[in-house]
Amino acid sequence: VQLVESGGGLVHAGESLTLSCTTSGIVFRIANMAWYRQAPGEQRELVAVINSVHKTNYADSAKGRFTIYRDNAKKTVYLQMNNLKPEDTGVYFCNTDSPEQLGTWGQGTQVTVSS
Repeated sequence: VQLVESGGGLVHAGESLTLSCTTSGIVFRIANMAWYRQAPGEQRELVAVINSVHKTNYADSAKGRFTIYRDNAKKTVYLQMNNLKPEDTGVYFCNTDSPEQLGTWGQGTQVTVSS
């Protein structure tokens, strides 16, 4: 299993980023995929989930600003982040909605939002 996140960077508040996560070793088309964020000194938290039929759910902090979507042909899940805020800063990881079952994490991608 491999999860490879990319697309992070340093942006100013109000700007946008789109994160990508390319996967291998999982049956992507039936997997419920998710994005997680780990802020400095904090535990990893769930940001957004998309299931196999493209139904989505978001953390309250992400609602109205973030969009999770997937491309099953590319085995890739994306996170479009608009109107970024300094509190969105952290390392973003993708995984399934049951990461303990997958048993692995990627390296993540750093998002830093300056005020």
